[in-house]
Amino acid sequence: QLVESGGGLVQTGGSLRLSCAASGFPSDDYTIGWFRQAPGKEVREGVSCISPSDGNTVYVDSVKGRFTISYDNAKNTVYLQMNSLKPEDTAVYYCAADRGRVRMTVATKTSYTTNLELWGQGTLVTVSS
Repeated sequence: QLVESGGGLVQTGGSLRLSCAASGFPSDDYTIGWFRQAPGKEVREGVSCISPSDGNTVYVDSVKGRFTISYDNAKNTVYLQMNSLKPEDTAVYYCAADRGRVRMTVATKTSYTTNLELWGQGTLVTVSS
Protein backbone atom coordinates (compact mmCIF):
# COMPACT_ATOMS: atom_id res chain seq x y z
CA GLN A 1 0.00 0.00 0.00
CA LEU A 2 0.92 3.66 -0.31
CA VAL A 3 0.39 6.18 2.46
CA GLU A 4 0.87 9.90 1.84
CA SER A 5 1.53 12.52 4.49
CA GLY A 6 2.89 16.02 4.85
CA GLY A 7 0.13 18.12 3.37
CA GLY A 8 -1.11 21.30 5.00
CA LEU A 9 -1.69 25.02 4.67
CA VAL A 10 1.17 27.23 3.54
CA GLN A 11 1.52 30.77 2.24
CA THR A 12 2.57 31.65 -1.29
CA GLY A 13 6.32 31.19 -1.62
CA GLY A 14 6.46 28.66 1.18
CA SER A 15 7.59 25.04 1.19
CA LEU A 16 6.23 21.64 2.10
CA ARG A 17 7.60 18.13 1.91
CA LEU A 18 5.23 15.31 1.08
CA SER A 19 5.99 11.69 1.91
CA CYS A 20 4.73 8.51 0.29
CA ALA A 21 5.49 5.42 2.35
CA ALA A 22 5.38 2.18 0.37
CA SER A 23 4.80 -1.23 1.92
CA GLY A 24 3.77 -4.72 0.87
CA PHE A 25 5.54 -4.72 -2.48
CA PRO A 26 9.12 -4.53 -3.79
CA SER A 27 9.31 -0.79 -4.47
CA ASP A 28 12.55 -1.21 -6.43
CA ASP A 29 10.49 -2.97 -9.09
CA TYR A 30 8.08 -0.06 -9.40
CA THR A 31 8.11 3.49 -10.64
CA ILE A 32 6.41 5.83 -8.18
CA GLY A 33 4.76 9.07 -9.12
CA TRP A 34 3.02 12.08 -7.63
CA PHE A 35 -0.23 13.38 -9.06
CA ARG A 36 -2.57 16.13 -7.96
CA GLN A 37 -6.23 16.94 -8.29
CA ALA A 38 -7.20 20.58 -7.89
CA PRO A 39 -10.53 21.56 -6.30
CA GLY A 40 -13.37 21.21 -8.78
CA LYS A 41 -11.20 19.51 -11.37
CA GLU A 42 -11.89 15.98 -12.54
CA VAL A 43 -8.43 15.29 -13.91
CA ARG A 44 -5.67 14.02 -11.68
CA GLU A 45 -2.64 15.64 -13.31
CA GLY A 46 0.91 14.34 -13.24
CA VAL A 47 3.57 16.12 -11.24
CA SER A 48 6.67 13.96 -11.06
CA CYS A 49 7.83 10.36 -10.92
CA ILE A 50 10.92 8.42 -9.92
CA SER A 51 12.29 4.95 -10.55
CA PRO A 52 13.89 3.79 -7.28
CA SER A 53 16.03 1.23 -9.10
CA ASP A 54 18.15 3.87 -10.85
CA GLY A 55 16.92 7.23 -9.55
CA ASN A 56 15.63 8.36 -12.92
CA THR A 57 13.18 11.26 -12.49
CA VAL A 58 10.56 13.03 -14.58
CA TYR A 59 8.95 16.43 -13.91
CA VAL A 60 6.19 18.29 -15.64
CA ASP A 61 7.05 21.81 -16.79
CA SER A 62 4.87 23.59 -14.24
CA VAL A 63 6.94 22.28 -11.31
CA LYS A 64 10.44 22.09 -12.79
CA GLY A 65 12.91 24.02 -10.69
CA ARG A 66 10.48 24.20 -7.75
CA PHE A 67 9.72 20.57 -6.85
CA THR A 68 12.20 17.78 -6.19
CA ILE A 69 11.32 14.09 -6.00
CA SER A 70 13.56 11.66 -4.13
CA TYR A 71 13.58 8.14 -2.73
CA ASP A 72 14.86 6.86 0.60
CA ASN A 73 15.65 3.18 0.13
CA ALA A 74 16.00 2.49 3.86
CA LYS A 75 12.53 3.83 4.55
CA ASN A 76 10.84 2.74 1.29
CA THR A 77 9.56 6.28 1.05
CA VAL A 78 9.30 8.72 -1.83
CA TYR A 79 9.43 12.42 -1.01
CA LEU A 80 8.22 15.45 -2.92
CA GLN A 81 9.95 18.61 -1.76
CA MET A 82 7.86 21.55 -2.90
CA ASN A 83 9.39 25.03 -2.82
CA SER A 84 8.16 28.41 -4.05
CA LEU A 85 4.59 27.23 -3.78
CA LYS A 86 1.86 29.07 -5.67
CA PRO A 87 -1.90 29.18 -5.14
CA GLU A 88 -2.30 27.10 -8.31
CA ASP A 89 -0.42 24.27 -6.57
CA THR A 90 -3.43 23.85 -4.26
CA ALA A 91 -4.70 20.30 -4.70
CA VAL A 92 -5.01 16.88 -3.17
CA TYR A 93 -1.71 15.18 -3.87
CA TYR A 94 -1.66 11.44 -4.53
CA CYS A 95 1.17 9.02 -5.00
CA ALA A 96 0.86 6.06 -7.31
CA ALA A 97 3.02 3.06 -8.14
CA ASP A 98 3.29 0.95 -11.26
CA ARG A 99 5.62 -1.77 -12.48
CA GLY A 100 5.68 -0.18 -15.91
CA ARG A 101 8.18 2.66 -16.07
CA VAL A 102 6.90 3.76 -19.47
CA ARG A 103 3.29 3.64 -18.29
CA MET A 104 4.10 5.78 -15.27
CA THR A 105 6.17 8.23 -17.32
CA VAL A 106 3.36 8.59 -19.84
CA ALA A 107 0.84 9.02 -17.02
CA THR A 108 2.97 11.73 -15.44
CA LYS A 109 3.39 13.65 -18.69
CA THR A 110 -0.13 13.23 -20.06
CA SER A 111 -2.23 12.69 -16.89
CA TYR A 112 -3.57 9.47 -18.39
CA THR A 113 -3.73 7.63 -15.08
CA THR A 114 -6.42 5.04 -15.68
CA ASN A 115 -4.23 1.94 -15.65
CA LEU A 116 -1.86 2.70 -12.79
CA GLU A 117 -1.70 -0.20 -10.33
CA LEU A 118 -1.57 1.32 -6.87
CA TRP A 119 -2.79 4.58 -5.34
CA GLY A 120 -2.56 6.23 -1.96
CA GLN A 121 -5.41 8.04 -0.27
CA GLY A 122 -4.10 11.55 -0.91
CA THR A 123 -2.97 14.50 1.18
CA LEU A 124 -4.31 18.04 0.85
CA VAL A 125 -2.02 20.94 0.07
CA THR A 126 -3.48 24.44 0.32
CA VAL A 127 -1.45 27.47 -0.74
CA SER A 128 -2.90 30.77 0.39
CA SER A 129 -2.34 33.98 -1.53
